[in-house]
Amino acid sequence: MDQRRGAVTAPLLQLMSKNATNTRGNRRARPPRRVRWWAWLRLILLGVVLAGVTGTVMVLPLLPTGRVVLEEGDVAPEDIRAPRSITYESAILRMEEQERAAAAVRPIYTRPDPARARQQLDRARQVLDYLGAVRADTLASPAQKRGWILAVPELADFPSETLDILLTLPDESWDRVQWETLAVIDQAMRHQIREGYLEDAREGVPALVSLDLSDEEAAVTIALAQRFLVPNSFLDATATAEAQARAREEVSSVLRTFKAGQIIVREGEPVTALHIEALDQLGLRQPQVKWIDFVGPGLLAALGTALLFLYLARFQPDVLWDGRQLLLLVLLLSLFVLGAGLMVPGGVVLRYLSPAPSLAMLATAALGPHAGVAASIFLGGAAGVIADNSLEIATYTALGGLVAALTLGRVERIGALFRAGAYVALAHVTVIAIFRLPQDITQPRDLLASALAGVANGPISASLALGMLFLIGPLFDVITTMRLIELSRPDHPLLQRLLREAPATYHHSLMVANLAEQAAESLSANVLLTRVGAYYHDVGKIARPYFFVENQVEGMNPHDQLDPRTSAEIIIGHVKDGLELARRYRLPRRVRAFISEHHGTSRASFLYSKAVQQAGDATQVDESDFRYPGPKPQSRETALVMLADSCEAAVRAARPTSAEEVTEIVNRVIADRVADGQLSECDLTLHDLEITRQAFISSLKGLSHPRIKYPSKEQETGERKPEAKGRRKVSDSRLSRS
Repeated sequence: MDQRRGAVTAPLLQLMSKNATNTRGNRRARPPRRVRWWAWLRLILLGVVLAGVTGTVMVLPLLPTGRVVLEEGDVAPEDIRAPRSITYESAILRMEEQERAAAAVRPIYTRPDPARARQQLDRARQVLDYLGAVRADTLASPAQKRGWILAVPELADFPSETLDILLTLPDESWDRVQWETLAVIDQAMRHQIREGYLEDAREGVPALVSLDLSDEEAAVTIALAQRFLVPNSFLDATATAEAQARAREEVSSVLRTFKAGQIIVREGEPVTALHIEALDQLGLRQPQVKWIDFVGPGLLAALGTALLFLYLARFQPDVLWDGRQLLLLVLLLSLFVLGAGLMVPGGVVLRYLSPAPSLAMLATAALGPHAGVAASIFLGGAAGVIADNSLEIATYTALGGLVAALTLGRVERIGALFRAGAYVALAHVTVIAIFRLPQDITQPRDLLASALAGVANGPISASLALGMLFLIGPLFDVITTMRLIELSRPDHPLLQRLLREAPATYHHSLMVANLAEQAAESLSANVLLTRVGAYYHDVGKIARPYFFVENQVEGMNPHDQLDPRTSAEIIIGHVKDGLELARRYRLPRRVRAFISEHHGTSRASFLYSKAVQQAGDATQVDESDFRYPGPKPQSRETALVMLADSCEAAVRAARPTSAEEVTEIVNRVIADRVADGQLSECDLTLHDLEITRQAFISSLKGLSHPRIKYPSKEQETGERKPEAKGRRKVSDSRLSRS
């Protein structure tokens, strides 16, 4: 038996290695070439819509907030009162106190510079020597002497009366004046003469002059000494600034208190910065929105949209290039971003009731887990910005959605939604405890209300997702678990027609469904979709049920009176008829794919061989007339139904009596499909085909077990039943397997 199995399996593996395409995880990330430009345009337009909606909601409030639009300098249109009591640290009042403290700091000056005193004393000696020489000049006139003295820079403004005294003083008096002038300068420059305070120092010179001098001598001494005084202490800007900074730091916080109902700003009163601060603290002011306010959120929304699309292009490209799926994703995201804009700013409890996890559940159930993950992160970022850049809300929203997407799976049962909702509730409570527990430990009532809202969010989100799943399936022609469950019910009108009008085909479809379902489960493919697709794959036979052998009465085969080409048109036409029925009964696109792809582009071999035999030469027969229109299977699920359909029909026609015969039939059928290239466009790998082969053999062995042939009544009694007249031999049953 092992030798026989190896002999059959070897050519199968050889054919698979030549023709099968390993494309798992490498699905096309770009649209078909003939519609690529439109797919890109659609992607860009819907991306702009999503970014525009998100950016707008980030900036503009969606509900009336009861807040006023006021800026500093505006006139208050009415009395504005505090809605509640509040005490807050006023940054403006503290700044004013800091400025007052800094202004109270006295300027810091440098110490008196001795070099400046020596410099001025040396200069004074030079000038006094010059004045002595002028006085001693007997040839010069008084006017000339006066001019020479006033030419000295320090003496340019020397009083004329004092100058006359200087020129007429006796030599003894002049000697006393010179000595006293130098003494006064030395004494004055030893003290601090601050920059900007020179006049104060000059005014103090008379007090330094000796009382032994005469009035004339004192006047000349004072005038001369005043002209040689200069500042010797300058402002130390660095030390002064440091002292002012220390003074500002020493100012403690300034608290401002408003009682509930207290007027903050009166009607007609100009609005000051202090008013604006109080309104902001109470949340009563809505800033004026300008176009520049849209730039940051708009760029952030555009970046988030781009990252969303890049993630999907890498992990789930079908969502981007399928128009219905992309439109559904953008509409769901826009709807839930608007919902976040309504609920997140609505209050402490309301923001925790925002059913954001519903988005992840819907996206996961309708589009796939990667779409759910990407949508959760996108919505989490948007909600965080809407909540004034709150890390808590961003984490709460994103984590709840991620938990929903990662725990949901394929949603093959309604209970899966509520199980995911329970995990979401647990994640929400964890986030609330992390962020709120440290700051709300003294307010247990608020903390409890937030936690209860987070727990309630789980079942609320699951219920909302369940209701919306029934709506989005028919509207967007996408496959959802709820819709597949509805289509799998035996009382569906189309299945009822198949049962009544083509009962044998109906039972054949059930067998194919069971066979394909076993393989799909082994491959972790979409089991429910595979089963439903198998139910409907042959509904086209309803149009002409008796042209297919499983529905024929023994001895009555209408193909006996038809030429092979006409028979092929009828047999192949059941695909077209099935698609028309599927559209009439509004079957989803993914289910219709099983009708068009379950034969791929394979050939009706028996009819083709019969046509060649009648024509006598293969060149006289157009092979395309005997091939199905296709397309070839595009997914693992449709490929499994193709193989299950062929294997079940072949085994039923051959009626094998042993497991070895079943194995040989299955191997031959799969090898034929691989050799014909029918699996070249789907994701089945060599490993997948081997698992599928084993699953088919295991299932079909149970159907072909040996049965005891019981004797008939005639055999028991020895009587012979007369044969029916006019009975003809049944034509080749392979017509129904084509």
